[in-house]
Amino acid sequence: MDPSRIGMFALAERRLVWLDRRQAVLAQNIANADSPGYAARDITPFAAHLDRSLAPARTSGAHLTAFGPPDRVRKERVATERAPDGNAVQLEDQLLKVADTDTAQRLVTGLVRKYADLFRTALGRS
Repeated sequence: MDPSRIGMFALAERRLVWLDRRQAVLAQNIANADSPGYAARDITPFAAHLDRSLAPARTSGAHLTAFGPPDRVRKERVATERAPDGNAVQLEDQLLKVADTDTAQRLVTGLVRKYADLFRTALGRS
C-alpha cells in the first residue's frame, strides 16, 4: 500500500509544498528589505488553495469557474508604511510570517510522524 495515496498524507504533502513556496517568497521579501521601491509579496492563503481543489468539477463548458490559478505570488494588500525610497517591506511583519510558517511546518511534520507511527503500529511493526 502506498502511503502517499492516503488522504492525510496527500494533504500534508500539499501543505508542506505551500509552506516551502511561502518561505521562499518571505525570504525574498527580507532580502529586498533595503531595495528602493520594493513592495512585500505573499502567496495566496492555503485555505483558498484548498477551497479551489475541493470545488465541484465543471461538467459543461457553460459552467462558470470562480477560481484563478493556484499559488499566485501577489503584492500584500495590507496598507504599509513606505520608506522615503519607496520600500514597503516591514521587516518585523516578515519575520513574524517566517516564524508562523516555521511553526506550521513543524506541526505538519509532527502530525505526519505520529500518523505514520500509528500506521506502523496497526500493521504490527514497531
